[in-house]
Amino acid sequence: MYARIISTGKYLPKKILTNSELEKIVDTSDEWILSRTGIESRHIAADDEFTSHLAEKAANIALKTAGLNSNDIDLVVVGTCTPDRMFPNVACLIQERMGIKGPAFSLEAACSGFVYALTVADQFICAGKAKRALVIGAETMSRLIDWTDRETCVLFGDGAGAVILEASEEPGLIFSDLGADGQHRKLLYTDTGLSNMRSSVDGDLKMKGNEVFKVAVRTLEQMVDKVLKDNQLEQGDIDWLVPHQANLRIISATAKRLGLPMERVVVTVNKHGNTSAASIPMALDTAVKDGRIKNGDLILLEAFGGGFTWGSCLLKF
Repeated sequence: MYARIISTGKYLPKKILTNSELEKIVDTSDEWILSRTGIESRHIAADDEFTSHLAEKAANIALKTAGLNSNDIDLVVVGTCTPDRMFPNVACLIQERMGIKGPAFSLEAACSGFVYALTVADQFICAGKAKRALVIGAETMSRLIDWTDRETCVLFGDGAGAVILEASEEPGLIFSDLGADGQHRKLLYTDTGLSNMRSSVDGDLKMKGNEVFKVAVRTLEQMVDKVLKDNQLEQGDIDWLVPHQANLRIISATAKRLGLPMERVVVTVNKHGNTSAASIPMALDTAVKDGRIKNGDLILLEAFGGGFTWGSCLLKF
């Protein structure tokens, strides 16, 4: 038994924050941001719009695209590092609003959250514990940003992406590989938490950009090599790379390692910045809806995030 993606959906908040607008907030420039990140703009959630709201809207779009309703789903898994609250988890909030039955839980692996969530849902389906899963990556990263820190505030945005994963006799998710290394935790982190008695969530994201870039590129290169070796693939065998949308330089380095021209890489970071766990499902939806990704295409999803965490999924669409 396999699991395959049958539908995608995404939702972006209406408010758009451009580089030109950021120039009025912090000491930066459109040229500086573009040259270092490739980002032109990002979406910012409204004050009364939370991660669960974004996730629910993306989920409903994925359901509508698949021609399904909530009764057809028996598992909900959400990847997020910006939950509405500690509990109930975001998946339970979505479950209640949408009237879905079955297990519902969220997991936190920062920017790798969607790949982790997809891998977990795949295991449920392959084990016969679920027939059809709603898998979501959703974030309101703007709530963690210090808008006076130009090293981080230019990078992040809000959004949500969702997929419907269902049991199949034909190969869908072919291979997945997850990893983590906590020794790098101080390179990208937030101080916010409950057990350490910190309650503020404003301005807590901290990052040592150059160090993160070096570790990310090295780790992603090793991950790509493993995907190719373990699946007896050659460079260029992948039809599409759908990477975590963190930084255009990191995306380009991964594509080069795969021997892929940028024309076969889905890039959306320019329009919504780094949306953490939401970036891969949103990029996937973009390429599916505009016709680039077609049935039968071999796709590699790959992500790297705070923790550090990382993960890859090789799938036939």
